[in-house]
Amino acid sequence: MKSNILYKVKHIAISLFCVVFSLENFAQNTIINSGWQFSENETQWETVNLPHTWNINDAFDDVPGYRRGLGYYKKKVYLSSEEKGRIHYLKFNAVNQEATVFVNGKLIGNHKGGYTAFNFDVSEFINYDAYNLIEVTVDNSHNENIPPLDADFTFYGGIYRDVEFISISKQHFSLDDFASDGFYVNYYNVSEEKAGVTVTCILNNRATINLKTKLRLDLLDAEGNLVKTRTELLKLPAETSNEFKIKLPEVYNPKLWSPEIPYLYHLQLVLTNEQGVVLDSKLANIGFRWIGVDAEKGFFLNGKPIKLVGVNRHQDFNGFGNAVAIELQKKDIEIIKNMGGNFLRFAHYPHARELYDMCDKLGIMVWTEIPVVNKVTDTEAFFTTSLDMQKEHIKQYYNYPSVAMIGYMNEIFLRLAFDNKSSEDSKQQLKTTTLKLANDLEVLTRRLAPNHITVMAGHLNEVYNETGIADLPKIFGWNLYFGWYDKDIPDLGVFLDNQHERYPNRSLLLSEYGPGADVRIFTRTPKKFDFSWDYQAKLHQSYYEQIMNRPFMTGMAAWNFADFGSEFRGDPIPHVNQKGLVQYDRTPKEIYYWYKSVLDKKEPFIHISSDYLSGLTVMDDQPYPVQIFSNQKRLSVFLNGQKLEDVTIENGYTTVCFLFKNGINLIKVVSADVSHEKSIEVLNINALNFKDFDRFGINLGSHFYFRDETQKLTFVPDQVYQKGWFGYFDGKPFGMTKDKNQGIPNNIKNTTSDPLFQTMLEGCTSYKADIPEGTYKISLFFVEPNIKPVENIYNLSGSDTPIQNKGQRVFDIYINDVLIHKEFNMAKEYPEKYGITLTSIIKIVENEDLIINLKPIEGNPVISGILIEKQH
Repeated sequence: MKSNILYKVKHIAISLFCVVFSLENFAQNTIINSGWQFSENETQWETVNLPHTWNINDAFDDVPGYRRGLGYYKKKVYLSSEEKGRIHYLKFNAVNQEATVFVNGKLIGNHKGGYTAFNFDVSEFINYDAYNLIEVTVDNSHNENIPPLDADFTFYGGIYRDVEFISISKQHFSLDDFASDGFYVNYYNVSEEKAGVTVTCILNNRATINLKTKLRLDLLDAEGNLVKTRTELLKLPAETSNEFKIKLPEVYNPKLWSPEIPYLYHLQLVLTNEQGVVLDSKLANIGFRWIGVDAEKGFFLNGKPIKLVGVNRHQDFNGFGNAVAIELQKKDIEIIKNMGGNFLRFAHYPHARELYDMCDKLGIMVWTEIPVVNKVTDTEAFFTTSLDMQKEHIKQYYNYPSVAMIGYMNEIFLRLAFDNKSSEDSKQQLKTTTLKLANDLEVLTRRLAPNHITVMAGHLNEVYNETGIADLPKIFGWNLYFGWYDKDIPDLGVFLDNQHERYPNRSLLLSEYGPGADVRIFTRTPKKFDFSWDYQAKLHQSYYEQIMNRPFMTGMAAWNFADFGSEFRGDPIPHVNQKGLVQYDRTPKEIYYWYKSVLDKKEPFIHISSDYLSGLTVMDDQPYPVQIFSNQKRLSVFLNGQKLEDVTIENGYTTVCFLFKNGINLIKVVSADVSHEKSIEVLNINALNFKDFDRFGINLGSHFYFRDETQKLTFVPDQVYQKGWFGYFDGKPFGMTKDKNQGIPNNIKNTTSDPLFQTMLEGCTSYKADIPEGTYKISLFFVEPNIKPVENIYNLSGSDTPIQNKGQRVFDIYINDVLIHKEFNMAKEYPEKYGITLTSIIKIVENEDLIINLKPIEGNPVISGILIEKQH
């Protein structure tokens, strides 16, 4: 976009303690992020820059919970007397979750809700030729009258988006309409032949006299050429706010906006006085497109069917919490587009507006929503706050062409479904209350955003059908986790077909799906809930086929784009929900590349999914399966310079079993248009002879490999004892069932290698490894599984219920008949779930093997891992 069409000037504050504002004829938006003072107690202060949250560390430590309470911010800004004739606003783009603002010691206002912007007119409180003190009290405490009440993400406290000081002429686009831009773009007669734009402007005159102004609207094409223009002479009565509707002439043969070709026009609005002096100006993206939805045929864009395939997104980032620099956040949208995604659900709240602008420019259809999640409160205050949130949401995000869907509830009956204490009357009352709020929000959304599609999402529960709430929005989204929390992967299609048959007039979208996946975990035999990236691929690949084979489904949004913070979670990385297609730091997981293979057709693409096979160990020359992703149909596969086979790609992938040699292996895959190669280091052994290796780790009670980055070692899966190798004689994997292969879903303190401790053998009294004579360091890993964990309702099947403390287990530990620890009692020695390591140096003599005996005294022994290290 050419710089000569930009009228709004932004100055970034340089001083740490003050910002000096100079006089301009038109609006100045000055970002004042630098040099705030912050305190948790109003006694000890530190200098911080915005964005800022006070939960960067405590939301990820080993102490349960994180600080939810008050935080205090203050900053001084200087205004000269030259600014007296202007109007001054403070704009906060987001503060979580309640903000009370003071200027020069006087209360300016209060705002409830942590994800939308709000303005305060501070003109009458300003001192000129002086420093002005801005103070903000922020509260992220649980508040029954402010949604979200409860959700599977961390509610970071703080001022985490930009703060602006806005100085404007007394005649300006209104800032008082729920912090909107003061104008709203609508379209008329949009087709391939022609398209028109109407603009509703709210103009304020704060002067004490009537004034005549000119409002010029220029429609520019993507190259900056003037396409249409119109100038209106407007009378602004004194001290009033007035609405004006202006219609631009139609554009013939318009270039339409779509994910494939996101062509944008630009609308420039300039308000001047009679002499032509600029008073205020605005700019908006214009995307000519029209949308529709059909219960049988799915989603339509510009009259053509399109399957929406993309992701959900949370806004936080590893090491930043929610206080993420906007340039870093923008890269998320680029990553999603690079994957080939054409759809993005901003979950479960409005995200930074700059990201919606990115979706406009890159071509991504957007679902945006407010955070009414899991439960509502039956109070007038809760209803008022929810409705005000939706007003702010719609008015602030209205003008983005990418925004197709506007939502207002997510899994709103989740807490009700897990409520075992309330009476049936209380539950029925909550259903009635929830339905009333949903109706109110639906009516409001249709009234304020008539050209958008209303949406909500529910979890797997019949209550959404029974109450009729699923019939309110134009599209109902199902958050479905078949093959993870519920039943099996193929049951997704069975459920969707059943819903479509029962409710044929309801448009459906798969609004969430996906398993957790830790890149340190991989396996030949992926199983439900094992957190392997192999199982993540299995589920996503099947879901994609099932949705693509059902024309009535409007689309699908994977949960989640990136791993994100959820403080109470005990996944393999504690406090992090690991369902992302990319990691918390945005490093892609393998599944990201598979999506690219099925969604991105622009250029030939091949990816060998071996990025995380670090330290792969194979025994007895067993082949290991590796998936190859590609958008090509036929590929030739080579290993170490020798051609293995030609393969056919279906659904974006194929699986090749490689017989790796010991050491470095080179995989190369070639098509007619592109090639890709990867090297992988493999330990291929025929015995535990410690000739080609010095260390050998076993992940007891588990079917998967685990890469322990702390110890720089990959632990191999466990097995029943096999002669010449290793294994257990008795006992069984703890907590492992057909539907649950994680072990214990809890944070293991005192370690970052949680998956090693989360799985274990229970009741094993004898374990053997056939190793040669020599001196070894033997490390045994333990954790007590029966200390009661915190309840986690977000394993939606309810299978993750608290484990009751069954009493202490006590056992003696022997290595080759040498007592290592007598009456080992983890519950007594370590009152929480601590990762415990017992290490001994032993000598193996000729014709002797390593034998570990756990002799029970009380209860069943448990053991999580063994590390054998040859000493030289």
